[in-house]
Amino acid sequence: MLSGTPRPSWITFDCYGTLIQWDEGLRIAVATILAGKPEAIDSEQLIATYDRHEHALEQAPPHRSFRAIAGEALGLALRELGVEVGEADARILTDAIGRMPPFPEVVGTLAALKQSDFKLCIISNTDDDIIAGNVAQLGGHIDRVITAEQAGAYKPSRRIFEVAHAALGIEPDAVVHICASPHLDLVTTRELGLRDVWIDRGTGRTPADGYQPHAVLTNLAGVPKLFGDAGWR
Repeated sequence: MLSGTPRPSWITFDCYGTLIQWDEGLRIAVATILAGKPEAIDSEQLIATYDRHEHALEQAPPHRSFRAIAGEALGLALRELGVEVGEADARILTDAIGRMPPFPEVVGTLAALKQSDFKLCIISNTDDDIIAGNVAQLGGHIDRVITAEQAGAYKPSRRIFEVAHAALGIEPDAVVHICASPHLDLVTTRELGLRDVWIDRGTGRTPADGYQPHAVLTNLAGVPKLFGDAGWR
């Protein structure tokens, strides 16, 4: 529960899947890639295989750019499924990520939070140049963006959160983190004892070990009321 806890000065957000339509955009990118292949494979199987390789590569030293990891993960996934890798495949994927749009309610919700004098920061497992295209679609409401490129670490490492809090000049009790990613973000908010709001968009992903975040919403539109009910006006 958030009621009875101090009003945060900063709200931090995961980006992809929380603010930006990741699953939807990834399906479009994968369909484009597969349209040029003679092999017939299931796009959802490719996405699941890509996702597994991507997360494994993010945790393998040394730290590398998300662009490099995404390209390698895609190549590994295609080869695993018996599909030839094309020279343009990785570029199609990474270029598509920066064009992925926000969910319909996101820009209006961010505007409402700014009007209530909250400062807004994104913490994301990506590169600065990739996320720039997504942030440009968020109505100018985001105050700071902290990426894995800046932190030299990917979630669920606590380092990316610690780098963000240091950059914002705040202690953990001055922030609430909002995310749709239980297997990355909620792992770390639990470890750090951060207040968290899980946006459960019905993907089937669930928090590990029965963890219960401080609040659960189906989309971002309910955040201003949630905060109002907590007394943060």
